[in-house]
Amino acid sequence: MKRGRVSVHGTIFDATEKDGMIQLHDGRLRQEEEVVWLPPVVPETVFALGLNYADHAKELSFQTPTQPLIFLKGRNTFIGHRACTVRPSDVTYMHYECELAVVLGRSGKHIKKEEAYDYVRGYTIANDYAFRDYLENYYRPNFRVKNRDGATPIGPWMVDKEAIQDPMNLELRTYVNGELKQVGSTKDMIFSIPELIEYLSSFMTLHENDVILTGTPKGSVDTKVGDEVVTEIEGIGRLMNTIITEA
Repeated sequence: MKRGRVSVHGTIFDATEKDGMIQLHDGRLRQEEEVVWLPPVVPETVFALGLNYADHAKELSFQTPTQPLIFLKGRNTFIGHRACTVRPSDVTYMHYECELAVVLGRSGKHIKKEEAYDYVRGYTIANDYAFRDYLENYYRPNFRVKNRDGATPIGPWMVDKEAIQDPMNLELRTYVNGELKQVGSTKDMIFSIPELIEYLSSFMTLHENDVILTGTPKGSVDTKVGDEVVTEIEGIGRLMNTIITEA
């Protein structure tokens, strides 16, 4: 099942997909453009991966990491489907990052990778924009790169894990103004979803609605004001976002 959160005339509704339309939890149906999309979950702790695809690491002329390169993101970064993201006026390079987002469904610590999927609730799409001008070190992205307000569209839907046969074999695609710019597959992750859950839970407790952004493959290019960016993951959906000016 596909689950989401939307706002209609200022009221927030849980929603599901029905015959290509949005069904509010009170049973009413709405078209996609008739609602304001919100992140499909209210995230707790958000973990993001750097250089988790070998081709992306090579693209940036870095060796592949030997352990997960993880940083944290604030809730302020997340916006919904069809929303707008500001390109700061002083930025010369702002690129998208199509990422599979893993939503946890229950708490746990010292989780073995063989049991990791038991702790997963579902999956969604994230577009975790990066502002390279602010990057101090590719191995330790600073806060201005990854914690800007509204710079991480997520959604539209969270898909229940039972609906995804193999999350480690999904195609990722990104389009800019309708032109295909990025193609990759989750099978090329350096650290798999079970490995990431085992690693994180080895030193801290994971909780329901924690989110893991699993990294992006190669193919990120600079985006400009006015660009419409669509990030797409097989079996999960298409997430649309528009870049606007600060003014």
